[in-house]
Amino acid sequence: MLKIDNSEVRDNLLSGNIGLEKESLRIDGKGFFVQTPHPFQTDDPNIVRDFCENQTEINTSVCSSVKEAMEQLKFHTLRIQKTLSDLVEPEYLWPFSNPPYIKKESDIPIAKYEGEEIEKQDYRNYLSDRYGRYKMTFSGIHFNYSFDDKVVGEDKDAFYVSLAAKAQAYNWLIVASTAASPLLDSSYVEKGVYGRDVFNGMGSTRCSELGYWNMFTPILDYTDIEHYVDSIVQYVDMGLIHSSAELYYPVRLKPAGKYDLHSLKENGVSHIELRMIDLNPLTTWGIDERDVYFIKYLLSYLAAMPEISADAREQVFAIQNTKNAAHYDLKTVNIIMPDHRTLWVADAAVEVLNDMKEFYRNLNYYKDSKETEKEDKTGKEDDNDKKYTDEDSYENIMEVLDYQIAKFEDAENRYAWKIREQFFGGFVEKGLELCKERKIKDYDKRIA
Repeated sequence: MLKIDNSEVRDNLLSGNIGLEKESLRIDGKGFFVQTPHPFQTDDPNIVRDFCENQTEINTSVCSSVKEAMEQLKFHTLRIQKTLSDLVEPEYLWPFSNPPYIKKESDIPIAKYEGEEIEKQDYRNYLSDRYGRYKMTFSGIHFNYSFDDKVVGEDKDAFYVSLAAKAQAYNWLIVASTAASPLLDSSYVEKGVYGRDVFNGMGSTRCSELGYWNMFTPILDYTDIEHYVDSIVQYVDMGLIHSSAELYYPVRLKPAGKYDLHSLKENGVSHIELRMIDLNPLTTWGIDERDVYFIKYLLSYLAAMPEISADAREQVFAIQNTKNAAHYDLKTVNIIMPDHRTLWVADAAVEVLNDMKEFYRNLNYYKDSKETEKEDKTGKEDDNDKKYTDEDSYENIMEVLDYQIAKFEDAENRYAWKIREQFFGGFVEKGLELCKERKIKDYDKRIA
């Protein structure tokens, strides 16, 4: 738990660094997976491949603000669209988390690697054999965040292990807020039968019980970083997972550089990664900027929260809460709160969001926008006030949280509901129309 009464902690609470990762599938003009090689330089650090050869992944640099991270996400999205539109046979970025038409499993091309990187292809072959390729086509966004060292304090690893336990307990709120994949094409559930819409009662298929999970429920040890790492290693040693990368958990602690358990234990935690965000086709960039702010504010709220129990029972509840929050109608499924009250997901979300509003109201270094314009006796703006007049103004925080609350007070404000209304009755066909509308014709002007 943070010493939130410490002025240095309070003044730097929202001064963290952000990195975004966005996965998208490349498709042809008929709504099928393209079979072409990755059309970008293999040494490009910002545009890489995930499981499929045609699954591009944008990795932004480490950014000091939400706006900077979003600008990078937009820039690299435009780079991809420009390259795809200039091909002899134009290709498109599929804007949904759920895949388009699938003829058969072999039409999902595993990413190809050679030489020293051949182990990456071997690992993908292993995943294909264990889980099948269909589930590997789900795409989404990962949110990476690190707090200012002034906030974290001397025991950085302890801070992040505690935060990971709390983020795991509350990750259901992010799932419920960003769910945007209520529709599937029939070819996902019945081989070779495509062109029929499937609604399975989920708002986020990939985060639901129908999504991409391990074949067991992992129980991690949040005592300290050594126990945390060892609890993952035990599953590798038991043969339940190939490596830490196969632990399909919504929350990860990451070291700097390559994700490696030895590095995590020896070098410590660099940042936390949240992996449960759906692609939002209602925005060109795959995620609404207000949701990026919200996740940042949620992590800061959780960091300041008192320690919570993270025993095996609580972790099982947390995983089931995640799956329940992925449902379409959040007033038909319950979650179990950390205090063991049972609430409808929608009601629980409003309760937590209102508590977040109260938390930020009580941080009295946040000023009303008019107050932050005051000048001191020398005629200069107070530095502390000025720091929070842009991205993290009190006004912006309240607007972002009210935006989230509105999703749960009226289900028609949720992305999943809007997408079902807009794209049902021709999911892939309508998705293709959206792709073609977003084809970049004047790249230079848009990216300027």
